[in-house]
Amino acid sequence: MPNSEKLSTKERRIDLDWVRIGAFGLLIFYHVGMLYVSWGFHIKSAHRLTWLEPLMLVLNPWRLSLLFLVSGVATRFMLGKSMLGPFVRARSARLLIPLIFGMLVIVPPQAYDQIVEALGYPDGFADFYTQHYFAFGSQFCPSPCIVLPTWNHLWFVVYLWVYSMALAGVLLVWPGAAEWLGARIAAILRGPWVLIVPCLVFAVWRLFLFPAFPSTHALFGDWYNHADYATAFLIGFLLGKQDGIWCDMEGQRWTALAFAAVLFLVFILVRAGAGLSEVPPSALSAFARVAYGSYQWLAMVAVLGFARRWLATSDGPVRRYLTDAIFPYYIVHQTAIIMIAHALHGSGLSALAESSIVIVGTALACVVTYEVVRRINWLRPLFGLRLAAAAPTSAVPHPA
Repeated sequence: MPNSEKLSTKERRIDLDWVRIGAFGLLIFYHVGMLYVSWGFHIKSAHRLTWLEPLMLVLNPWRLSLLFLVSGVATRFMLGKSMLGPFVRARSARLLIPLIFGMLVIVPPQAYDQIVEALGYPDGFADFYTQHYFAFGSQFCPSPCIVLPTWNHLWFVVYLWVYSMALAGVLLVWPGAAEWLGARIAAILRGPWVLIVPCLVFAVWRLFLFPAFPSTHALFGDWYNHADYATAFLIGFLLGKQDGIWCDMEGQRWTALAFAAVLFLVFILVRAGAGLSEVPPSALSAFARVAYGSYQWLAMVAVLGFARRWLATSDGPVRRYLTDAIFPYYIVHQTAIIMIAHALHGSGLSALAESSIVIVGTALACVVTYEVVRRINWLRPLFGLRLAAAAPTSAVPHPA
């Protein structure tokens, strides 16, 4: 039975803080894994560990959608504390400043290392940065054909800002939309329907949009991803203050986990075509896409349900520290991964030794960056942190 009394929407959602921390934290391991699997990435290790692919596919369908859902909930709470104008200004400052800084400073080494490894680019980083990075068009085509300047992993920031601004535009025209729509959607999704209806939505996106609009993270034309991520964002926003839905997710967590496990197994088997050679490939592909979309939502419900059950009151200094630190970690992590992996290229290290160095080095880069940035006030906005409040001086006594 869900513990419906332990969490109020008037309080901070500690469980969702932990979900956000965990989801962003997985990025370090996921992007390190991208060095070793057969899927495309900016640079690749000399080692291929294809056994990692099923493990990474466990995370791939839902990890980013979950972040957008949690961001939707956070947006709802932010709008509950401020008017629309201050919300737009605050959201833009927290997202656009790090985005611009990231594209100018953090991301360029990724693109440089990529062309060095792909093409043997002979000149230094300064030449690449001044001669190519600000081309505002495709460079080094046909392979790797990078559009420069690029946001690479910071696409998440772009999409979140766009969805936030679109939402603000709707609320400007229809101020009561969140309450009206949220209450009605919550009524539809009560009980087991919280597992069924969103599964159908995500399955439809995967079935009909994904074949026509494969993932690009390029903002324009990325219609499958927009349908997927905007749906998750709106679910979080509209249901963020609907306590009954969160109780239902907690109550359905084991059911969601069990069906998610079955659907993931089906997806893997169908993807491999195991024992189904007589089935037309188009039917197999469609079935795999439906399984993928359904698994995506059920996995999110399982994560959210267990987090609410186990983590809703698990507060402390670690949670407070990581809640502040995780966005700077996200900004820095992929550049650290690529630069460290590139430096190890040709070292002859085993996959275990190489990946361990990349993981530990990336974690240290994230921690050191955050520890420096949080102490220097003018750096804080560049990494998505609020300016620190000025400490009162002894010459100005606190008023009685």
